[in-house]
Amino acid sequence: MNQTADRTAVFETMPIRQAVCRQIIPAIASQMIALIYNLADTYFVGMLNDPNQTAAITVVYSSFVMLTAISNLFGVGGASALSRALGMKREEDAREIAVLSFWGGLASAVLFCTLFLVFARPILVLCGATPEIYDIAFEYALWAVVIGGPGTILNTLLANLVRAEGSAAAAAFGVSMGGILNTILDPFFVLPQFLDMGARGAGAATAISNLSAVLYFFIYIALRQGSTVVNIGPARLRCAGRHLKTVLLAGFPSAVQYALTVVAIAAQSRFVSQYTTEAMAALGIVKKLDQLPLYFSIGVSSGLLPLLAYNYSAGNQERRRRAFRFGTGVSLSFSLLCLIVYEIFAPSLATLFISDPETVRYSADFLRRMVTAMPMMSVCYPMIIQFQAMGKFKESLVCSVLRKGVLDIPLLFLMNGLLGLYGCMWVQPIVDTISLIAAGIFCLRLKRAEGEYEN
Repeated sequence: MNQTADRTAVFETMPIRQAVCRQIIPAIASQMIALIYNLADTYFVGMLNDPNQTAAITVVYSSFVMLTAISNLFGVGGASALSRALGMKREEDAREIAVLSFWGGLASAVLFCTLFLVFARPILVLCGATPEIYDIAFEYALWAVVIGGPGTILNTLLANLVRAEGSAAAAAFGVSMGGILNTILDPFFVLPQFLDMGARGAGAATAISNLSAVLYFFIYIALRQGSTVVNIGPARLRCAGRHLKTVLLAGFPSAVQYALTVVAIAAQSRFVSQYTTEAMAALGIVKKLDQLPLYFSIGVSSGLLPLLAYNYSAGNQERRRRAFRFGTGVSLSFSLLCLIVYEIFAPSLATLFISDPETVRYSADFLRRMVTAMPMMSVCYPMIIQFQAMGKFKESLVCSVLRKGVLDIPLLFLMNGLLGLYGCMWVQPIVDTISLIAAGIFCLRLKRAEGEYEN
């Protein structure tokens, strides 16, 4: 079966559960590998048993998330537009969308990384860098954000585009390869028995790994010319401008959500930095641990996006709804399992990253509070992705903004004033609950509207 026929079967005729699993399993696997290499930075830096080094990585994390926001603007937006074009059998449009997404992402990457380098000091200080950890944080950011930033953005963007045409396994391989390479390089760059670069070495390993993954995608695209709609040749750019609005409208909510995540993370780090360095290091550890259910849900959502977008544009709404329900059930089930395990084994999980008793105590207390947000998040993410797949800009934007940004900072002031340090950890569960309610209302309205249209 050629690639085009195989893609059509996944989107149109394959049994729902089989089609969903074929899309989400590689996407989940690539997200798990990405999580492992994110954890690897904290794990190997934590082996130095220096809270300052771990806290420095925590400070830079919000800026690193901003790279994902930029990638999603053209990656998620391009993937949604590309899949809808394929659903309408417009392959040339899909090729133009791919070109526009790549070059738009590259230009945005260069601009952001340059601006970060110029304004690094105020940005890092705003994110909670104290005089004790600023130099360490800057050295890590120089590698992870400035030098490796374009690689991080293009790695995620190209994976989204390749997955959008039904090649989920190829997309997963590229992301996974970068993650595995990062995990291998981390101990050699970080630990004293090797290069002894500390947090700076973790940043270097991340940069090298993501740039290597981008090279893989370049080779993949070159070898598949003629059989893939994903291409990066600038010749089609002169015709691609007509798709810019479609791409940006689909990708903007995801970009805003991640950009506001930066604000929320920076604000939370700023509040926690008023207490102790151990608390700051603990927040960094917990932010890594609670990424397991988060990344799983992102993997499910990323895998669902092409199926939902293709079938929506093709007019097969029943297939879209069934795929959404099954994928969301998978996401929710895993988050509930994580909730149980994290509540029971919180101290043991924290000791995987650091042995400092005070940091471990803070980590366990933070984790048990923050992980209660995961079940709501695991349903909310697929809902937002479904809105984006359908081109529902208002619904996806409102839910994205509610999830991150609008409510976080006022709630941080309120909860910090009422309950102090631990009050800050209840903010995300409250925010995710409100966002889920809003998403549920939008879903009910769309379902009612579809029912009236069909009748």
